[in-house]
Amino acid sequence: MPDEALLEAADRGRLSRPAVLAAQVQRMLQDPKAQALVENFGGQWLQTRKLESVKPDHKRFAEFDEYLRLSMARETELFFASIMREDRSILDFIDADYSYLNERLARFYGVPNVQGPDFRKVLFAQDAHRGGLLGQASVLTISSYANRTSPVLRGKWVLENLVGAPPPPPPPDVPNLDEAKLGKTSSMREQLEQHRKNAICASCHTRMDPLGFGLENFDAIGSWRTKDGDCLFDTSSTLPDGRTFTGPQGLKSILKAQPDAFAETLARKLLIYALGRGLEPADDAAVKQIVTKVAADNYHFSSLILGIVNTAQFQQRRGERAQ
Repeated sequence: MPDEALLEAADRGRLSRPAVLAAQVQRMLQDPKAQALVENFGGQWLQTRKLESVKPDHKRFAEFDEYLRLSMARETELFFASIMREDRSILDFIDADYSYLNERLARFYGVPNVQGPDFRKVLFAQDAHRGGLLGQASVLTISSYANRTSPVLRGKWVLENLVGAPPPPPPPDVPNLDEAKLGKTSSMREQLEQHRKNAICASCHTRMDPLGFGLENFDAIGSWRTKDGDCLFDTSSTLPDGRTFTGPQGLKSILKAQPDAFAETLARKLLIYALGRGLEPADDAAVKQIVTKVAADNYHFSSLILGIVNTAQFQQRRGERAQ
């Protein structure tokens, strides 16, 4: 129904004004111009623009090439677009049983029966270790170093982008890990445990490291592995509040158990994008209201957009631009 017809239906009492606005938002998300939200906001939120400049160590990760880099980026872009255009739950960002793969990326993931260069929707088997952003090679690659994984960087990425609790910058003169021992005489986990014995480091690392350990089965370019050199992985983790989990699926379960925390994180980031400014304490009430409405609508993507459009902050900014 065209916008004029929607407004006429509202004037005649057949549709409420909120219903008209909701319909307009859903139509807007179907418009080809909405791709800008995927590319601009998605790249900014997920930090996947960094993928353009990463240079994994070729000796360690010889299979990483330009085609694989482009395929990684395209998967995440199509995944975001599907949640938006199909008005799916935003919780799919945390965990989903599907993604979009071509033959190159499917082979890299170990997913069978995908042929050709075209991307298509693929349903994952339960033991595929994929699904959601944390199983996508784009995210796993940008949160690693060129030559190895980093539970610290990955834990930081989760805190910043999924939990909304970014850690402060590291203190100066923090000693580096002993790269020569990794995978030989000591595991990444053992070295980081020594790192946390420093009281200055412990306050942040006790939050970041357990989250990153849950993703250690993925190497620095997102390929699944069971060992780091000669050392088997221990992907069990205990969070500061005492909750425990094991592996990427356990981490996803922890995040899904607090859906409003993720909804608030995404609402804040999208509101910043919509307003073109940082948020202030005066904006907190609006964010809480958005989250309440999103939760009541089963976390549909359109309800997040509608909640932002309905805030006084967004409407006043639009009015200022019109003037």
